Amino acid sequence: MIPPAVRITFDGDHRMFHPGDTLAGEYRVEGMQPDEAKAIELSVLWYTEGKGEEDLAVHFFERREPAGGNYVDLAQPCRFSTRLPNSPLSYAGRILKICWCVRVRVFVARGKEIFAEEHFRLGEVPTPEIVLP
Repeated sequence: MIPPAVRITFDGDHRMFHPGDTLAGEYRVEGMQPDEAKAIELSVLWYTEGKGEEDLAVHFFERREPAGGNYVDLAQPCRFSTRLPNSPLSYAGRILKICWCVRVRVFVARGKEIFAEEHFRLGEVPTPEIVLP
């Protein structure tokens, strides 16, 4: 038996975007029966990594759940699209990183959760050079 998985793809299969660009694509849930999913959440978000407190903010969010007893149709890919903001731009410094991603979480009726993330870059901030003493 193949374990359930979430697949996320971007239109055009590129991962570099500029502020104001439209991020679009689709996701699909594989290896699950339709009645196993209680809800599916898609988020476009950024978070920080590195020293200090980590920050996280959601830019776009949508939740799909059964309505009126209908199950979420897992056989069909689900489209998403959002216009990206002006900031914060992706950044990969020595002390701090700002990361953008699309995250899909599937809440399963048996109490488990399945999720996947696909990262992308927003903007073209150069990586800082390391200066050796």
